Amino acid sequence: MGRLAVASVAAAYALGSRRLASSPVSSAMVFVGCGVLLGPVALDIIDLKHGAEPVIALLEAALTLVLFTDAMTVRRRDLRTDGFLPGRLLCVGLPMSIGAGWLLAWPLLPGLTLWELALLGAVLAPTDAALGKTAMSSPRVPALVRHGLNVESGLNDGMVLPFFVLFLAAIPGTSAAQEGESGIFWRALVLSSVLGFLVGAVGGRLLRSAQARGWVSREWAQLLVPAVATAAYALAVVVDGSGFIAAWIGGFAFGFVLRRFPAAEPQESPDPLQDVPDPTAAFTEHLGELLASLSLLVFGAVLLGPTLENLSWGIVGYAVLSLTVVRMLPVAVALAGSGLCLPTVAYIGWFGPRGLASVVLGLLLLEEEHVQGVELLARVVAVTVGLSVLLHGVSAVALADRYGSWHEKTTATGRKLREGTPVPESARGAPRREREP
Repeated sequence: MGRLAVASVAAAYALGSRRLASSPVSSAMVFVGCGVLLGPVALDIIDLKHGAEPVIALLEAALTLVLFTDAMTVRRRDLRTDGFLPGRLLCVGLPMSIGAGWLLAWPLLPGLTLWELALLGAVLAPTDAALGKTAMSSPRVPALVRHGLNVESGLNDGMVLPFFVLFLAAIPGTSAAQEGESGIFWRALVLSSVLGFLVGAVGGRLLRSAQARGWVSREWAQLLVPAVATAAYALAVVVDGSGFIAAWIGGFAFGFVLRRFPAAEPQESPDPLQDVPDPTAAFTEHLGELLASLSLLVFGAVLLGPTLENLSWGIVGYAVLSLTVVRMLPVAVALAGSGLCLPTVAYIGWFGPRGLASVVLGLLLLEEEHVQGVELLARVVAVTVGLSVLLHGVSAVALADRYGSWHEKTTATGRKLREGTPVPESARGAPRREREP
């Protein structure tokens, strides 16, 4: 019954996806809302009574594909020159968000240890462009801003993983702590990165060699991408490393090799291959998006729904601060002296939605029996992500239009804005979540 319900929700949204794309109702709102209805608090069709393994497997698969495909699209030039915006957000804003989330949780969530508070800051630091798609894809929003938000979203979930692993290792008795600090450093960070790089680079080179010899069809070339992502994840897990870090680094290597050795045959895309994400990733992108949507449905059923019955002012207060102060203050500091106007800084600061990465990391914490405050941590993550789904989804269309109108009126007066800096052609192949369905 549960599988039929999930399939029905996915099919119903697919049939009306184009109609809903321009409305305030986002895909995340649909799937999370349906999840709450299908969960124990309402229809009780989906629950964890029969074990959490299938749920965890779904979430891990979704995040693995998202990490891999997002990393594929990012180029070094995205973080240089005209890529100053994502560079500032990632190098300055992200660490500050983790720290701010850590510090603000202390007075609001008594009973959590120092490192549990740090874990919460790390789990809720990465952003998810899918939750505010219109805000990051509207043609009225300057390309520089859209590009910066998408690159940030595509990279910060991978960049937060080392913090998560190290904070978890600091808590005695956890799976990460059993390896010791040196073991975590070498296995989860160094070895996983090396293995992911090797799998991605070798996979990309083999694909290009097969394409040059005419051995592989276009369809199977697309199927190779999730296979490489899965191989990177699985190989790191075999050596007790971090599969997510391996998948993230593997995506960088895979994408670099595909751009370094262009396919001999012309692609369907009207632009040169080196200027857009490789079309072989199309299937994996769509598959990752489907799994991410289903993950949000499961999140609504098994985590958010039950949490809504046990709310406290401390949890709600922290969720609100996480979406405002914890995000907006670091963004303001990171963009100080950048030449961007206040409306732009406010727009970028607001659209830092929390989504899939926070859900997966939060549920992985539930598997750690030695994290004493794990239930409280899970409730805080659930409320923060749920509130983000609602607020960022509802505000995306209206604020994108309002911000776009401000930019158009200001530029019409002849004033030159830093926001109007052209984005290089190579940067316009933005991560998958910028594209409209």
